[in-house]
Amino acid sequence: MSENMKLPLIGDRAPEFTAQTTKGVIDFPNGYKGKWVVLFSHPGDFTPVCTTEFYAFASRAGDFKALGTELVGLSVDQVYAHMKWTEWIKEKLGKEIPFPVIADSTGKVATKYGMLQPEAKGTQAVRAVFILDGEGVVRTILYYPLSVGRNIDEILRIIKALQVSDKEGVSLPANWPKNELIGDRVIVPAPTNEDEAKDRTKKYECYDWWFCHRKLE
Repeated sequence: MSENMKLPLIGDRAPEFTAQTTKGVIDFPNGYKGKWVVLFSHPGDFTPVCTTEFYAFASRAGDFKALGTELVGLSVDQVYAHMKWTEWIKEKLGKEIPFPVIADSTGKVATKYGMLQPEAKGTQAVRAVFILDGEGVVRTILYYPLSVGRNIDEILRIIKALQVSDKEGVSLPANWPKNELIGDRVIVPAPTNEDEAKDRTKKYECYDWWFCHRKLE
C-alpha cells in the first residue's frame, strides 16, 4: 500500500472530506458530530452482492438509528449511477434506501480511507466498513473480500459493544452478549496493583484475579 493509500488506524480521527451524495453534499465527519457513523464502501453499483447489502442495511436502518448511528455508503461511481441504482432497488425490490451514497468517481475519498486495491484492475473500492464514534474517531475497521457480503448483525453488535464499553468502562467477551463462559456478563478491567487484585475476587465473580466479570447494571 503506497503512502497515498494509508489506512486510518483505530483511534485516529477519521479523514475529513466533503462530497456529493444521493442526499446532497455532506461534510464528513464534521457534519455527524454527536452521532456514531458506519461508513461502508462497495465495489460498484448494479452488482448482486452490493445490492443484497444495500437491501440489508436499509432493512435494519431503524436498528442503527436506535443506537444513534448514521449509515453512509460509498463507491467509485457517479451520483447519477447511484440514483438509478437506488431507484431500481426501490422499484424492483420494494426497499427505499434512506441513507446517503457518496459519489466518489475520482477515488479521492476511497484513497483517504485506503479503500482501493492497487493490485486490482480498475478503481474498485473494496468492501470496507469504518465505524466512527460521536467525535469522529475510528473505532472499528472491517474488510471483506469482493465476493463475500457483510454481516449486518455483527456490525450492529460491534456498535452496541463499543457503546457499552465506553459507558461502563468494561470489556466485552467473544460472541457477546451470548458468550459461552460468562453469558451476557461483562469483563472487569485488569487490576493495576496487588491490593486491587486481592479485593476484586471478593467484589466480582472470577475465574482468577485477572479474569473477573459482572452483570450490567
